[in-house]
Amino acid sequence: MTQDVEMKEVPVPSIPSNSASSTSPSTLHNLKEIASLLETAAYTREVRRIVRAVRLTMVLRRKLKVSVLSAFLNFALSPGSEVHSRLSSYLPRDDEHDMDVDTATSATQVSSKHALPELEIYSYLLVLIFLIDQKKYNEAKACASASIARIKNLNRRTIDVLASRLYFYYSLSYELTGDLAEIRGNLLNLHRIATLRHDELGQETLLNLLLRNYLHYNLYDQAEKLRSKAPRFEAHSNQQFCRYLFYLGKIRTIQLEYTDAKESLLQAARKAPIAALGFRIQCNKWAIIVRLLLGEIPERTVFMQKGMEKALRPYFELTNAVRIGDLELFRNIAEKFANIFNSDRTHNLIVRLRHNVIRTGLRNISISYSRISLVDVAKKLRLDSPNPVADAESIVAKAIRDGAIDATLDHTNGWMVSKETGDIYSTNEPQAAFDTRIAFCLNLHNDAVRALRFPPNSHKEKESAEKRRERQQQEQELAKHIAEEDDDEF
Repeated sequence: MTQDVEMKEVPVPSIPSNSASSTSPSTLHNLKEIASLLETAAYTREVRRIVRAVRLTMVLRRKLKVSVLSAFLNFALSPGSEVHSRLSSYLPRDDEHDMDVDTATSATQVSSKHALPELEIYSYLLVLIFLIDQKKYNEAKACASASIARIKNLNRRTIDVLASRLYFYYSLSYELTGDLAEIRGNLLNLHRIATLRHDELGQETLLNLLLRNYLHYNLYDQAEKLRSKAPRFEAHSNQQFCRYLFYLGKIRTIQLEYTDAKESLLQAARKAPIAALGFRIQCNKWAIIVRLLLGEIPERTVFMQKGMEKALRPYFELTNAVRIGDLELFRNIAEKFANIFNSDRTHNLIVRLRHNVIRTGLRNISISYSRISLVDVAKKLRLDSPNPVADAESIVAKAIRDGAIDATLDHTNGWMVSKETGDIYSTNEPQAAFDTRIAFCLNLHNDAVRALRFPPNSHKEKESAEKRRERQQQEQELAKHIAEEDDDEF
């Protein structure tokens, strides 16, 4: 309440400092409150307060300025110390006048300095976020490296949350400069340290950063070896778990395990926060490709999700080409959106879809014609090979062998003879479809039940006051009886 009153009274007198002085104190005041929250968390060892402090910092991220950060460093750290000098050197010097004003005001307000490791690591995090937002990536790399070197010497559970955020921005700063391979060994060392310290949140974050590091350079085998040998435990962060599922889906896709990849990618898209639009778009892109490789056609509603229509438009046209089975249309779309597919790293998967397009077109031909020559099959499939008839014959033979179409091949006359389609409800396909749906609903129900939270001992009957007195009286009588027996023995 006092802060609101002061903000209303400031514009009344004619003070030359305009917007900077009116916005900076409120942001600085919020940062000081976060610092006090970190102090409380450090003394009481409550990690949830650290999580709240990080969440509040993300809200203030866009309001950070050089003057605010300089004043906060003077508040949280001792001026002239090594940490204070190092962090101040990373900040740009284009706003020196405002820094002098804010430093003077903060020095008059604060009489004691803090030397808590939590505040020191938080100061590193604050400066690093500001440098990345200002696109000063070289300074951000230096700041991140210094913060990681400091974290290695600290083994406090209250720092784990702040350390996990620093790990993320440490990797991001090197990724933005194209030097991601340089920190791979350091990330492995940090993961080993986090494992020895039983820092499970740090292990989650570092495992995802390592998987991203490997996948960035298409090292899928190394990523799978690390993932399979890394220690497993219950997920602590929903965001990190979603990232893990996404990376796992990409690995499974490259390894041709499309069913597991589809499950991981769809689960990552469902669990991701609504605000993480870019992440959900990437999950849906890969899930669409995987479903097409499985022979499924995604529903139109997948492409019409809010905020995703434009990003998923190339994949919608690609799905339409696969659904129709038009090889030439598929080729034109792949060439038209080649840049988008390359940036999404799905171009190699789209090359695999060519076989699915041919098989879909062949299935449509077998349904439409009871008998058709292989020459016409090659024309309708629009095969562009030197010997299209021979290719059509081999394609038809392989489709018959795999069970994709129910037909026979007449090599003598060069015909494909389709068998009469029977009633699908006389087969086991409806049963298999219902079994898949029931299994999905049961898994969803089990996940929902595991996610429920109940108060402790809620299943036990609450003890009334009268029963409590009776129980205590019986215990006292039993203790007195035991004491009397002991006296008789002596």
